[in-house]
Amino acid sequence: MGGAMALTLAALAYPGLLGLSQVSGAPDRVIDDTPWGPLTEQDRDFVVKVRAAGLWEYPVGRIGLRKGGSPPVLTASRHLIDGHAALDTTCRRIAPMLHITLPNAASPQQQGFVDRLEGESGRRFDTDFANILRMTHGSVFNTVAKIRSTTRNSLVRALADQANDTVLDHIAVMEKTGLVDFDRTLFQQTTPPKLPASDLTPPPPPPGRPEVVLTPPPTATSTPVDIDGIAGGGRSGGGARGGS
Repeated sequence: MGGAMALTLAALAYPGLLGLSQVSGAPDRVIDDTPWGPLTEQDRDFVVKVRAAGLWEYPVGRIGLRKGGSPPVLTASRHLIDGHAALDTTCRRIAPMLHITLPNAASPQQQGFVDRLEGESGRRFDTDFANILRMTHGSVFNTVAKIRSTTRNSLVRALADQANDTVLDHIAVMEKTGLVDFDRTLFQQTTPPKLPASDLTPPPPPPGRPEVVLTPPPTATSTPVDIDGIAGGGRSGGGARGGS
């Protein structure tokens, strides 16, 4: 699967012009003291990564609905759209509350990945679709668990709960396609290549440009986090879960 299978969790990062290009080496460093608990560098990066993931996986889900050649691939495509629309709603809601600037477009690497699948068809499309998405979701699953177990911010904790449910669901539907090459996928998942930052950085949102919204499907089953319920708790630190 060549370059497409080289896409890793690193491609979900959003450094660069939004202040994430210089990693301090202390991801647990508190960068903001919010009413919902302290916000660390890794908390901020996680919110950005979840948003960035949706900016390429949601379009891939729509491509899958057009090009998928089997019922399991079509089902997986619907799950991508449904899950990332709900996650995106949560990200866009909590980002201004936590003073986090979100990307509005995919990185060059991510967009190239979308373009690749757009150019494929038939069995090749189905196979690349299942393997690449199984690999990327498998990679991010560990990050979600780390954030959920360490964050002291209740908004980030609630997003991690929702992301955990969503990522696990997407792993499962990719595996149900019967197309996942586990040897290759797990190797790529555990041996990430080093990619240049320019390939991994989404462009900053242009001033005055409307925020991109990932619209939920009419038959949506995933729901965003109940932010109002959490916000009312202030500094209590409680993390109400959002359905997925």
